[in-house]
Amino acid sequence: MPRDIASTFLPVAPPVIIDDLFTEDQHRRMLDVARREGPWDLILSQYFSSPEEVIATTTGVAAEGFTPSWDMFMNPVFRGYFARDGVNYYPELDDCFFNPKFLNLVRDYWQTPYVECDQLMFNMQGPASAGGSPHVDGTQFRGLYAHNAPIWLLNTMAKSGLFRRWQAKKAQVIAWYYQGEIGGGFHYWPNGPRENPACLEAPMWGRGVVVENEMMFHTAQGCGPVDQRRPAGLAINSTISADPETPEGWRIMTDDKVVAKIPANEFRLLFHWGATVYSDLAELKQAYDHSDDITVDMAFNIFISDLRARGEIFDMPTDPVRDTNFINLLTRVYDIGTPKNVPEDPVAPRLVA
Repeated sequence: MPRDIASTFLPVAPPVIIDDLFTEDQHRRMLDVARREGPWDLILSQYFSSPEEVIATTTGVAAEGFTPSWDMFMNPVFRGYFARDGVNYYPELDDCFFNPKFLNLVRDYWQTPYVECDQLMFNMQGPASAGGSPHVDGTQFRGLYAHNAPIWLLNTMAKSGLFRRWQAKKAQVIAWYYQGEIGGGFHYWPNGPRENPACLEAPMWGRGVVVENEMMFHTAQGCGPVDQRRPAGLAINSTISADPETPEGWRIMTDDKVVAKIPANEFRLLFHWGATVYSDLAELKQAYDHSDDITVDMAFNIFISDLRARGEIFDMPTDPVRDTNFINLLTRVYDIGTPKNVPEDPVAPRLVA
């Protein structure tokens, strides 16, 4: 690439590690809602319509002529939302979402008073691998969000470095609950993907970070017994829900068949609170008066202009959002490579000093 885009992937500040982000009462109430309101779908099935889109969202490229399949990315990690787009779905969780503690943490992290609650989601899993290449979270741009643009496009826009003018400022407060004996931590590259990673190690119970994950590569550490990390029968339509036969247990189902049971001691839970941040009132006004929004058509025009300037030869797609050949082209051109020293998944219990 003409310039080192990878070196620009730095969070606004190093992640701040904090214990007891949620109270035990808040944790219990959120877990009660998750058990009551399931089943919950795979992350993979919620955001992607083809395997090519998954590759475009992470790092690396598929070999020429190779056709990827869903099976390459299948990992039993599931997601649900308590709140989204500033709206809390469950009134009993108001204090978890409209959270003064988190608002103040993010104000300090970004050094601005203008912070807007965006979402509160959760990831649930039992034994699982790290789940592919390290990644940055799907960001948003003024005018383009997950509701009107696919995640692969938003992440490719971020990786290209061509759209920083429109890119939203974001922050997350993330807390983990996992007390298993194997893995379960959080790998992250706070100094950029060309430098060595750090790891927040498990066991964790309410420990977490204040961070800007849209500009910092990161990944979950694999966890649980190796032979249980890929349940037989796991499919793109698999779901997770409370196990009615086991108190505090969970089960993964494909159609009407139970393909895995997860005991409480192997259950890994992540709560992910997100906010949009504005540097000043002028930036806030610009976001809400839509005076400088970008559209999908504008984004593809910018990509096409840049591709031509690079001398790339390609057929103009009629549907660039779904054209897998065009997606593969963008993935190749704007790939920034795999971060340095990606750790291997742990396979044995942690040593106890």
